[in-house]
Amino acid sequence: MKKSIFVILSFMMMVVMLTSCGHEFNQVYKTSDYAYKYEYAKECFANGKYSRAVTLLQELVTIEKGTDNAQESLYMLAMAEYCMRDYETASDYFKKYYQSYPKGVYAEMAEYYAGESLYQSTPEPRLDQSKTVMAIAAFQEYLDLFPDAKLKKQAQNRLFQLQDKLVTKEYDSAKLYYDLGSYFGNCTSGGNNYEACIVTAQNALNDYPYSNKREDFSILIMKSKFELAKMSIPSKQYQRFEDAEDECYGFLNEYPDSKLRVEAQDYISKCKDFLSTHKESNPLQD
Repeated sequence: MKKSIFVILSFMMMVVMLTSCGHEFNQVYKTSDYAYKYEYAKECFANGKYSRAVTLLQELVTIEKGTDNAQESLYMLAMAEYCMRDYETASDYFKKYYQSYPKGVYAEMAEYYAGESLYQSTPEPRLDQSKTVMAIAAFQEYLDLFPDAKLKKQAQNRLFQLQDKLVTKEYDSAKLYYDLGSYFGNCTSGGNNYEACIVTAQNALNDYPYSNKREDFSILIMKSKFELAKMSIPSKQYQRFEDAEDECYGFLNEYPDSKLRVEAQDYISKCKDFLSTHKESNPLQD
């Protein structure tokens, strides 16, 4: 019984406190004493009451424009949105801050967090990576504007992570094409998925020359060229087996200790067998 009474009293006290706090906030929200409203918004931000801070700061960034409090109001608004995980809105406010105050007190941090906000909103690799590209551009801009930035190392690490995400998406796309093989249509009519795999992987190697998936892309190219040669129409087979053989030799030269070394050598042997028994199919032969 005593325990029940204590619970009820505690609940009632909480309701009273919340009602009191809500009443106080409503009074602040309605007041035209902007100096007091500004200090109250700062207190809300400091205490982690970001939603209330945002509500007040959205008005204050306009009211305080041209005053000493304008910069901090806009930066706090951006950071409050960031803390509430509304990353797209936060990025927009951080960008607005830098555009409005390129020499401002928080200019460097605003530039960094414009990129960080975009970074936090990037999706997993299988989804559209437009935001990833935007985040890369934002961090690159940060490093260009502030070559000796306080958060230079963090920004560089973010760039590597974002590029890895793009590489992973490209690899997954290339691997999907390879796995599909001749599923859509017959490869003898032009290659289809194997050719798409080759093009995707080659573009990725050109776009990301220092990727840690370089060997994986090269493996897909080598395998696809061999499979493409096998399934090509007779008039294209000889040239494509030559191309596959060259690709295998190039792969072994670049990755002599690869785990697929034996498979590459087996491909070479099969290519040689075909080429030696089909010399008459060589379109360049006199």
